Amino acid sequence: MNNWRMGWRLARRELRGGVRGLRIVLACLALGVAAIAAVGTLRAAVQAGLEADGAQLMGGDVLAANSRPFPPEARAWIEGRGGRVSQLVLTRSMVVASSGERTLVELKAADNAYPLYGELAIDPPGPLSSSGGLPPAVLDPLVAQRLNLAPGDTVRIGDARFAYRGALISEPDKAAGAAILGPRAIIPLPALEAAGLVQPGSLVTYELRAALPPSTNSRTFADTLRAQPFADGGWRVRDASQGQPGVNRFLDQAASFLVLAGLTALLVGGIGVATGVRSWLEQRARTIATLRCLGAPAGAIFATYLIQVAGLAILGTVIGLVAGYALTGLAAIALAGMLPVPPRLGFYPLPLALAAAYGLLTALSFALWPLGRARDIPGAALFRDNLLPDARRPRLGLVLANGAAVAALVALVVGTAERPLFALWFCIAALATLGLFRLAAVGLQALARRLPVRRRPSVRLGLANLHRPGAPTALMLVSLGIGLSTLAAIALIQGNIRQQISESLPDAAPSFYFIDIQSDQAAEFDRVAGAVPGVTEVRRVPSLRARIAKVNGVPADQVQATEETRWALRGDRGLTYAATPPEGTRIVQGRWWAPEYRGEPLVSLDDNLARGWNAGPGSTITVNVLGRDIDLRVVSTRDIEWRGLGLNFAMVASPGLLEAAPHTHIATVRGNPAEDARLLRAVTDALPNVTGIRVRDALDALAVLLGRLGTALSSTAALTLVSGLLVLAGAVAAGQRRRIRDAVVLKTLGASRAQIRRAWLVEFGLLGLVAGLVAAAVGTLASWGVTRFVMRTDWTFLPGTLSVTIVLCVALTLAMGYAGTALALRAKPAPLLRNE
Repeated sequence: MNNWRMGWRLARRELRGGVRGLRIVLACLALGVAAIAAVGTLRAAVQAGLEADGAQLMGGDVLAANSRPFPPEARAWIEGRGGRVSQLVLTRSMVVASSGERTLVELKAADNAYPLYGELAIDPPGPLSSSGGLPPAVLDPLVAQRLNLAPGDTVRIGDARFAYRGALISEPDKAAGAAILGPRAIIPLPALEAAGLVQPGSLVTYELRAALPPSTNSRTFADTLRAQPFADGGWRVRDASQGQPGVNRFLDQAASFLVLAGLTALLVGGIGVATGVRSWLEQRARTIATLRCLGAPAGAIFATYLIQVAGLAILGTVIGLVAGYALTGLAAIALAGMLPVPPRLGFYPLPLALAAAYGLLTALSFALWPLGRARDIPGAALFRDNLLPDARRPRLGLVLANGAAVAALVALVVGTAERPLFALWFCIAALATLGLFRLAAVGLQALARRLPVRRRPSVRLGLANLHRPGAPTALMLVSLGIGLSTLAAIALIQGNIRQQISESLPDAAPSFYFIDIQSDQAAEFDRVAGAVPGVTEVRRVPSLRARIAKVNGVPADQVQATEETRWALRGDRGLTYAATPPEGTRIVQGRWWAPEYRGEPLVSLDDNLARGWNAGPGSTITVNVLGRDIDLRVVSTRDIEWRGLGLNFAMVASPGLLEAAPHTHIATVRGNPAEDARLLRAVTDALPNVTGIRVRDALDALAVLLGRLGTALSSTAALTLVSGLLVLAGAVAAGQRRRIRDAVVLKTLGASRAQIRRAWLVEFGLLGLVAGLVAAAVGTLASWGVTRFVMRTDWTFLPGTLSVTIVLCVALTLAMGYAGTALALRAKPAPLLRNE
C-alpha cells in the first residue's frame, strides 16, 4: 500500500510536466476506440429505429404471411377483437409500356386500408384508388424513367392495362418486403385478378396485416392467432416487437465484421501503446535510475508509471468515445442509402461501455510488459545503457497478469461477437500475424547481418541500422504490416466477389429465368422460347413452394441447425420432383430412386443442409405444401454446384404424390445476349402471366450492394492503416535522438548528406519491402480462408491487388523514413558535440 501511495504522489508530480512523451498512446487508443464506439452506437441507433417504428416498418402490429389466400374467418377473427385489417398480395411481373419496352418489377397489390401505419408518398400526391377508367399503377421512378412514362400513360401488367398514376416516393413498410429483383410497383388489390398473375402454384405471397387497439399485447395476439384452427402449418406469423428478422441478422453480421475491423485498428494501436510506453520510459531512464539509487522500491516505481499510463489510457479512451459518438451522425448520413431505417441517434451506454472495455484492456495488455521490465532493472544498468535492454523480462507475476489481461480481451471479443467461432479465429489469426511479423523481423536482421556489402558504405550503413542494438525493425514491420494486411485481405475478398459476379458467374449462368409458367403453358413456352434466334438451350422443371415444418419430427424452429444452414428452415423453399438426377449431380450419400419409382415420397437433399441439420439418408423431412404436411424420407444427399446458377433445388422429391399437386414450372434459357430484349418480348407477349428475370440485371444489383458493403468495410479497415502510420511515426520519433546523433557523427567523420540519406533510404526501403511482402502473404491467406470457408466460394489469386499493397507499403515507409532523415540532417553538429 505504501508503494501505491508513493507512486500516486510521484505520478502526480510527473504529470504536471505534461504528456508529451505519451501522445502516441493517446492517439492510438483514441482512434481504435472511436471506430468501435461509432460502429456499436450506429448499430444500437438502427436497432432503436427498428423497435420504435416496428409497426410501421412491418406494416402492422401483427403480420401473417402465406402462400395461399387467407380464409375469410381469419379477417373476421381479427376484426372481432378490435383490429383493423389490410390485405396484400406480393409477386413479380413485367410492366410493359405502349412502346413495347418492358421491365421486371416487384408487384404489390394493396387494398384500400393500406397502409395501416405511415403514409404512401406519391408524386403527384393522391390516393391509390380507381376513380373510373383504368385502374392506377404507382411505379418506382426508375421504372418510369426506363419506360419513358408520364402520368396518365397506359401500361400493361399481366393481362390487364393500368393508368400510370405517378412515381412512388416512399413506402412506409419497405423493410417488411424489400424489392430485391426489381423496382417496386403498386396496384389496387381488386385489379390483380384481371391481370391473371395469380394461377395455381404461382410464386405469390399473401399477407394479412393488423393494427391492434393500444391496450392489446401484439406478441400475445400473434401467438393466439397462430394457434387458431384456420391458421394451418403454412402460416408465418410475427409481431412488431420481433422486428425484422432478416434485417436484424444482416445488421448484426455487418456490425460484427466492422467491429473486428475496428479491433484490428485497436490491436495496432496497442502496439503503439507498447512503443510509446517504452520510448517514454527510455526518456525517463535517468529519473528512474536516480530514484532506484536513492532507495525507491521497485514496486513504487512500477506504481508511479502504471498510474500515469492508466490515467493516459483512460483519457485516450474518453477521447475515443467522444469522437466515436460524434462520428455516428456522420456515418448515418454517409450510409443513409444502405440503412433499412433512419437511425434514432441518442446516448446508448452499452456499445460505449464495450468500446471503453476494449480500449482499456488493450492498453493494459500492451503496457504491462515494458512497465514490468522497467520495474526490475537496477539503477546502474540504466545509467550504463541509457535504454531498456531487450533481454530482460518482467517477473513471473507480471507475466501472468499480462497473460490474464490478454485472455480477458480475447474473451470479451469472442463473448460479444455475433459469430463467436469466427471471432475466436480472428483472435488466433491476429496473434499468429504478430508472431509472423516478428519472425520476419528476425529474418531480416539476420539477412542484413550476413549480406557481404563492402564497397558501398551507404548500403552497409543502411543494413547495419537494421540489426544494431535497439533497432526498431520488428516494431516498424508490425505497425505498418498489420494495417496493410487487413486492407489487402479486404481488397482480395472484394476482388474475388467482384470477379465472381462480373466474370465467372455470367459465363456459366443462363441468360434468363422464367417463372410462373403454368402446366398447360409449358409446351407453348418451349416453342416460343426455342424459336427466338440465338437461343441455344431451354430447360424447364416443375416447381412447388414448400415450407419445412419438421426435421426428424422436430419442429423447424427448434432444430439444432448450424448457423450457415439455418436460413433454409425459415420461410418457403423451392421444391421439385424428378425421375432422374439433375444434370451434373454428384451423389455424396445414398442413391437415387429408380426412374419408374412411384412409391412413398422420397427426397434427395443438399449435402450441406443434411450435415447442418444432422439429416442424412434415413431421416424424415416434413414439408408443408398448400397447407398439407407431407413426410419425405431422405434417401440421398447431393453436392450442388450453385455457382452455375442453373436449375437446381436443395430438395428434389420423387415423382408420384407431388405430380398431382397444383404447381408451375420454372425455366432457364441460354442464348445470344444481343437477343435478350427480343426473347423477353416474345415470351411475355405470348404468355403475359410469365415473368422473365434477366440474370445480368440481378448480378449488377448484387454487385452494387456488395460494393457498398465493401466500401464500409474498407473505410473501417483504413483506420488500421492510419493506426499503423501513427505507430510508425512514433517509432521514427522515438529513434530521432539516436538518428540525430548518428548524423552528426557521420558528418563530422566526412560523410556527405547524400550518403547518409541513401543509407537511411536503404534501411526504410528494405523495411517497407519486407513488410509489404509479409502483408501480401497474410492478406492472401486471410482472404482465402474467408472466401473458401465463410463465403464457401472459389478463390482466385489477384496479383495486381497484392502489387498495390507492396508498392504502398514501400512508399509509406520511405516517406516516413525520408521525413525523419531530413529532420536529422538539419541538426547542427556543434551544440551536440559540446554537450557530449
